[in-house]
Amino acid sequence: MSKDNLAATAELINRDFELEPQEKSLTEEELLELLSSVVAEMIENRLEFLLSLMYRLDIDEKKVHFALSPFCEEPANIALARLILERQKQRAFTKQHYKQEDLGDLGGLEL
Repeated sequence: MSKDNLAATAELINRDFELEPQEKSLTEEELLELLSSVVAEMIENRLEFLLSLMYRLDIDEKKVHFALSPFCEEPANIALARLILERQKQRAFTKQHYKQEDLGDLGGLEL
């Protein structure tokens, strides 16, 4: 992952999970570790909020159910953090590569 995409991904995660920005740039592994600990806390104390947030982030519901199932080889917090990280990387890539054009003057069509 490019450094810019990683920074954009971290920014999205900070915003969506209401985290303070880090003083230094994190590696993808460090970001996953941070997110895993946040998700673990949310599983314990705010599971409904976490699931709602994952829905808003458009993370595949079947993957979420599998991550929470006993069939998943990883602990739930790590599996969910991976899903979140992958989705946020996709969102960051899309925002960087498909910027919306400035519509400028709408010719009197403003509301």
